Amino acid sequence: MTVPNGTKAGSKVQDFMAELIDKYFAEHLSLPWDEAVKLHKEYYTNYGLAIEGLVRHHQIDPLEYNAKVDDALPLEGIIKPNPELRQMLEDIDRSKVTVWLLTNAYVTHGKRVVRLLGIDDQFEGLTYCDYSEIPLVCKPHEDMYRKAMRHAGVDRAEDCYFVDDSYANCAAAKKLGWTAAHLVEEDVPVPKMQASQYQIRHLRELRQVYPQFFKSTADGS
Repeated sequence: MTVPNGTKAGSKVQDFMAELIDKYFAEHLSLPWDEAVKLHKEYYTNYGLAIEGLVRHHQIDPLEYNAKVDDALPLEGIIKPNPELRQMLEDIDRSKVTVWLLTNAYVTHGKRVVRLLGIDDQFEGLTYCDYSEIPLVCKPHEDMYRKAMRHAGVDRAEDCYFVDDSYANCAAAKKLGWTAAHLVEEDVPVPKMQASQYQIRHLRELRQVYPQFFKSTADGS
């Protein structure tokens, strides 16, 4: 789970997280730093989460990993309330759509981020990567999307509308039958081929992508 909108805070969180993950690889696998960085990237590319590679190939304790990586991030000094994001979420017509959070983070990290952003009351539920379960299930694996559908009480894939900043996650959602908007943040190069039906640069563009779900666009105001 990342801080949205291409903010400096988001970049800083990602930098802190990458460093903590690299440190975990180096210390727990007794690797030189360069090899730890390389393996981290390899597992992230292959599985969508570095931790899945660690569990699959090295039998590490996922909850210990969470304590030393995600929960160790100094988020309170970085992430601040986001009034624009909150206003956008408040404008969603809850009679037409259920707003659900789907994250590859563990529950503690997911809840902490939305609380610090000041939007924790805007979601009707949360589906997260449960580090206590083996095997781990996370995006872009199809089972993670189906898990979210069960949690949200949705039967048909075509009734799911999704936004994510990961190319692989959006491509997988589209393949399953979801309608997906890939958030390519403003400091990230645009991919040569779109991951999914929509591609946006900022979350505010969701008003144009999914206008039927926003009170201010649905009524023409």
